[in-house]
Amino acid sequence: MRVLLTGATGQFGSQYQRHTATIAPHDEVTALGHSDLDITNRDSVLQAMGALRPDVVVHAAAWTNVDGCETDPIRAYLANAMGTRFVAEAAELVKARVVYLSSDYVFGGDGGGAGGGLPYTEWDTPDPKSVYGRSKLGGERELTELLGSSATIVRTSWVAGEFGNNFVKTMARLAKDPAASPTVVDDQVGCPTFTADLAATVRTLAVNRLGGIFHASNTGAVSWCSFAKSIFAAMGAKPGRVQPVTTAEYMVGRTAVTAPRPSYSVLDHVALNACGIEMPDWHGSLAVVAAALRA
Repeated sequence: MRVLLTGATGQFGSQYQRHTATIAPHDEVTALGHSDLDITNRDSVLQAMGALRPDVVVHAAAWTNVDGCETDPIRAYLANAMGTRFVAEAAELVKARVVYLSSDYVFGGDGGGAGGGLPYTEWDTPDPKSVYGRSKLGGERELTELLGSSATIVRTSWVAGEFGNNFVKTMARLAKDPAASPTVVDDQVGCPTFTADLAATVRTLAVNRLGGIFHASNTGAVSWCSFAKSIFAAMGAKPGRVQPVTTAEYMVGRTAVTAPRPSYSVLDHVALNACGIEMPDWHGSLAVVAAALRA
């Protein structure tokens, strides 16, 4: 495949490049970071797509600062919705499929089903509560309206891995400090997603030209606090050093604008599993990343 990768310097983009170099060295991956391609510049996107003429665009570029989006919604919508519109428009001209990374934040955060409390399926109705979630949902809608069946939307959650800044690396660093005893919320539940597993799934969806919406996270629901304890244990530190707090307790004394966090955003993988694709349990993937971070 000829692949155009946006957001190439982010934690997913960096992992996708490693994955294809190892697993699919014959893929022609053109990896563009923000300094190479500003997706909010329509002319730049059209020129890049016309010159490269990819078979697939893996669209990972986004503004993912959830609290920052809350205070600067124009930037959020420009990067996550309008930028995706420009990518979709350019892809339509060269007949490329777009695989777009979206987020569990497109949902309300109370679980799916008629009364909530169930893992969200791909057919549950989005109801974002934050600017970030609304901007990512805007990107989804731009894609489906412009590309139809040539759009592949991959919703994911709690992304972590060896590259970039993320929760796992933060907790791993604290685990190495014997004086650190972090407080972590214990009433928000979701699913970690390790970039190595996500990269493999994204490429499989692209290779098989599977359109529509897919949920892709590692299997197994966990709270942030329990996840942090598992990270400490994987790093050889005592899990008891991690102290649980409620979201309300955590927010006491904080004056900065903070976007609402989902209390329950577990993603079900109905569409993914129906296509014969499985995401592994997060425990094994954490062990691999922890080993790399220890080294």
